Amino acid sequence: MENDISWIEKDTFASKTSRGFIAGIAGGLAGTAVKMLIERVLPVRRPNTRSAQEKLVDSISETITGDKLSDTNKELAAQLVNLPFAASIGASYGYAKREKPEFNAMEGAFLGASTWVGTHEVSLPALDLKNSPDEIPLKYQASELLAHVAFGITTELVRSFVMQKLEE
Repeated sequence: MENDISWIEKDTFASKTSRGFIAGIAGGLAGTAVKMLIERVLPVRRPNTRSAQEKLVDSISETITGDKLSDTNKELAAQLVNLPFAASIGASYGYAKREKPEFNAMEGAFLGASTWVGTHEVSLPALDLKNSPDEIPLKYQASELLAHVAFGITTELVRSFVMQKLEE
């Protein structure tokens, strides 16, 4: 039996949804790669401060094994949080934009900014994985916001490109 992907080329709800998810996941993963690169240049937290991802993975590791992660595994483990999160944000975004293959930088910027607000300003402090926003210096918050806006615009750019290619 040969691989038949003609279903994705059809103009049905299922095929549009699939194209949206695929394009969004690709965009989200590309967006998080750009975000991580920016965060290597612009500091997003005080030196020697653990990221929310490290705290989360440490907590999970301690619950499962009784030990925290070793320092050598923490960065890799943090990406095990970042990548699925970015893929799921991208998938949701791709689904929402499944009818709009064209690129819109402002919508991408809004995706990034709203992701920053939802995670860094609300959810992570509420889960006690990050300090309250009023305890974080403005320069770190600005860097984090910039990295997330770049995430959103990159997600939108890649999503749009992949979506257009899938519709050809």
